[in-house]
Amino acid sequence: MQAKENQAQTSGHQNPTAENRGHEPEKRGGADNRDTRQGAQRPDKFEFDVQAARARARENIDAGVITAAYGANREEVLRMLNEALATELVCVLRYKRHYFMASGIHADPVAAEFAEHATQEQDHADRIAARIIELGGEPDFNPVTIAQRSHSEYVEGENLKDMIRENLVAERIAIDSYKRMVDYIGDGDPTTRRLLEDVLAVEEEHAHDMADFLEAG
Repeated sequence: MQAKENQAQTSGHQNPTAENRGHEPEKRGGADNRDTRQGAQRPDKFEFDVQAARARARENIDAGVITAAYGANREEVLRMLNEALATELVCVLRYKRHYFMASGIHADPVAAEFAEHATQEQDHADRIAARIIELGGEPDFNPVTIAQRSHSEYVEGENLKDMIRENLVAERIAIDSYKRMVDYIGDGDPTTRRLLEDVLAVEEEHAHDMADFLEAG
């Protein structure tokens, strides 16, 4: 008799059968909710509230390029860019010294490459400084602190092979740091990210050039 009563009580509770689970709300996630960068479907139509955008543009007009759509930490981006600027300036100085100090029977093509790299690093520095200005910051060219803020080092090198090696080391450091910067910014500041990606591509070319010289030597 007791067993029948227990059975009757148990049958009064809902069991998580397939039928009951069919009424549960669908869980979010899966392929349909992936980030747009990973292939999620975009809306069928582009929508943009022009009137609202015009109103926002008139607010905080002193912010320049920084609008409500800017998704990065501006102060952190500026600090990061000033470190990148210092890194590029140190690279310019190192490549310039190595260009003038390169000597030996095989020095001419290497020296020419040093000179080309110095010019390209200066272009990087100029572009980074310009972006700092666009973001409302101030590029830091203070010679007293440049070496402290730079990710790469200024190493003179005792001979041509040492110079090539030190430049390769510096380029490898730059590649690592720029990759980290690109990852940090993500979609928060696409313009700065593209700039850093451009610089990164050139730094990879520089590393390849130095590796070739080192292998040939």
